[in-house]
Amino acid sequence: MTDTTNNTTDKAMITFGAGCFWCTEAVFLGVKGVERVVSGYSGGKIKNPCYREICTGATGHAEVTQITYNPTIVSYETMLEIFWNTHDPTTLNQQGADIGSQYRSVIFYNTENERIIAEEYKKQLDKSGLYKGPIVTEISPLVNFYTAEEDHQNYYALNPDQGYCQYVIRPKVEKFREKFIAERKD
Repeated sequence: MTDTTNNTTDKAMITFGAGCFWCTEAVFLGVKGVERVVSGYSGGKIKNPCYREICTGATGHAEVTQITYNPTIVSYETMLEIFWNTHDPTTLNQQGADIGSQYRSVIFYNTENERIIAEEYKKQLDKSGLYKGPIVTEISPLVNFYTAEEDHQNYYALNPDQGYCQYVIRPKVEKFREKFIAERKD
């Protein structure tokens, strides 16, 4: 796909929820053109939530990553493609063993054009038959973003031998690396 976001600057921002933010962060840190990935919380009803509150599922927030990228290097559409191919967008409020609305698949858009592109991409994926079930990814405007605590930032890189990193995050990173060779930073 060609980039239709009409970005004329060398920075754009996108906010994705794809289950655990550690997984999404680890994948997108490896994307060529991505300058920064911050784990955090979005889409909820309280201000400045903490991880303990998010884990209850009662705040309405999703674990998300806010990604700053250069749209002249990686397009919005490519970012969407990576997002949809590195998690299961057909499970409602769940990714693997992580269950609850805080683990929902969600795209928080910044502009109407981003919304249109994301909705169209989602429709095309549903029609493609790539997934056995319908895509349940929420597409909503970005209203708020709260940075997660420091110990949640760059988690995979700082804890590569931890069990969750080995058995949950690493396979997603490897899937990205195998499928998106041209988009990798290496």
